[in-house]
Amino acid sequence: MMRIKADTDLCVGSGQCTLTEPTVFDQDDDGLVTLLTDHPDDQSAAQARHAVTLCPSRALSIVQE
Repeated sequence: MMRIKADTDLCVGSGQCTLTEPTVFDQDDDGLVTLLTDHPDDQSAAQARHAVTLCPSRALSIVQE
């Protein structure tokens, strides 16, 4: 099972994650990433992985559990 981690100190608010997988990622009032879930289901896992690779500030990471 994979777990998504988000570092809001690194986030620049580009929104690529939210656009790529809105069932996993959202943005707060300041535009910073928030996780709707840190354990994406099988249906959203591939897009969540893709979103992590698109993050320009590398604020997102995946941890295998």
